[in-house]
Amino acid sequence: MAIRLPSIMHAKQILRRGSLFANRSASTSAVGVPKGFLAVYVGESEKKRYMVPISFLSKPSFQELLSKAEEEFGFDHPMGGLTIPCREEIFINLTSRLNDM
Repeated sequence: MAIRLPSIMHAKQILRRGSLFANRSASTSAVGVPKGFLAVYVGESEKKRYMVPISFLSKPSFQELLSKAEEEFGFDHPMGGLTIPCREEIFINLTSRLNDM
């Protein structure tokens, strides 16, 4: 299995750009979410806010994460936004692969 660093770096840039918007606003509000993006919280113990393109919502692997979030949290997300129950490294790996599609 080959690791494609340019696509991983591209995904991190997209996610990091979203993190900059998150730092300018309250972590539990929708303020600061750029058009075309969705704020999600990822992490096991400490949740980190990321912005993902809404185009990811149609991807089967991202829909799997959403199903896990539904199973674990239902419609009651403790962070006030969509919480995805997975490790941050897994989330970044998944989103880097989604950018290639």
